[in-house]
Amino acid sequence: MTRSPEGTKFVQQQDQPGVVYRRCGCRGEDGKQLGFSCPKLDQDVSHGRWYFAVQVDGVDGRRTRIRKGGFATEPDARKAMAQLQSLPSAEAVARTWTVGRWLRFWLAELERHEAVRASTLAGYRRVVNGYLIPELGHIRVSKLRTKQVQRALDRIGSRRTRTGRLIAASTVHGIRAVLRSALSHARRNGLVGFNAAWRIKTPTGVRAYPVVWTPAREREWRLHGVRPRVACWDLPHLGRFLEAVQDGRLFALWWLVSLHGLRRGELAGLRWQDVDLVGRELTVREQVLVIGGVVRVGLTKSQAGRRTVALDETSVAILRQYRREQARLRGGAVDVLDPVFTHVDGRPVRPDWITREFQRRRADLGLPPVRLHDIRHGSASAAGAAGVALKQTSHDLGHSSVITTADIYQHVYPETGHAEVAKTAALILRHAKLRMSSGGASQA
Repeated sequence: MTRSPEGTKFVQQQDQPGVVYRRCGCRGEDGKQLGFSCPKLDQDVSHGRWYFAVQVDGVDGRRTRIRKGGFATEPDARKAMAQLQSLPSAEAVARTWTVGRWLRFWLAELERHEAVRASTLAGYRRVVNGYLIPELGHIRVSKLRTKQVQRALDRIGSRRTRTGRLIAASTVHGIRAVLRSALSHARRNGLVGFNAAWRIKTPTGVRAYPVVWTPAREREWRLHGVRPRVACWDLPHLGRFLEAVQDGRLFALWWLVSLHGLRRGELAGLRWQDVDLVGRELTVREQVLVIGGVVRVGLTKSQAGRRTVALDETSVAILRQYRREQARLRGGAVDVLDPVFTHVDGRPVRPDWITREFQRRRADLGLPPVRLHDIRHGSASAAGAAGVALKQTSHDLGHSSVITTADIYQHVYPETGHAEVAKTAALILRHAKLRMSSGGASQA
């Protein structure tokens, strides 16, 4: 196609795919822009502005239309179009795709390839839709800079929760991690040359480590309603709970939570083929998740989550009795593919039901408030008090590193702490001849 006269609104050349055109911002009597239909475009070659439109291959496998305008002359528009067409397709797309469009595409890619667990993907969606798109979604991917990301995270970090506290530093860290992952994928696809989410300063914050419900803390809670942000039961509390539920049909479930700290999704995902009562072993292979009210069976939280846990004689006896009762209710043998923990009518228990049932029983017993997940903390702490090796405890909990177990999950019960410090003091006193008085060591 040959070039049209200068005054024509649309111009296209055969050797340069794409089209350049003029339009203006004049408005008609109805208030709408006239665009291409303005009569002045044919009367005055300097009226309006020049634009170009071209299609390139997108990262999603579809052709993407790129439109850009505001040029004073046709040669300027054609030169800009040629520069865009000389770029790799992905880089050209980055000049038109917004951060919001890229984030939605990235989430769709993760879902299509099942690159992450369903619960992880749901968490990513909450971050993308709740924080990243409102703050950064309007910016072109190619124009996103570190300064813009920093300001956005600063604004997010200054928000307050419903209780009036600043948003947790860990939440801001998680938001940055999601954006960094999405931009790393954009970089691998050629959309950006660097990751704007790197070298970002985030709030330091202090992790809310769980503490033990000591008698003093429990007294303060009962009298004044003051409670720690995160707390786990001590051994007497756990003992009261287990004694109260021991005659219940699902006592085996509460026992496994208390002894081995199994996650609620892992408990719901157990099948009888995973339980070897003869070899006294239990294997965690998968877990049940509830995403948006829909039950899904997926992989464990991490590779370390796929593990085989040794069972003691008490656990074997409790599981044998539970299996006999389950078979009696069904009027026959239990199939190896059946879920271990079910309701009376045979329906498998859901993770969210386990949480609700635990909180109901805890409230009925008047025990201090804890989350079901805090029983995992208590399990790790009990193992430490019993002298179990940290590596073994980490394996049983399904942690990939003993650092996680020691730093977050395992706490020292007061009785254990007093006993251990007494041992240390005794060792020192064997080598230091101190003159002791009723008030302690005498002053020099």
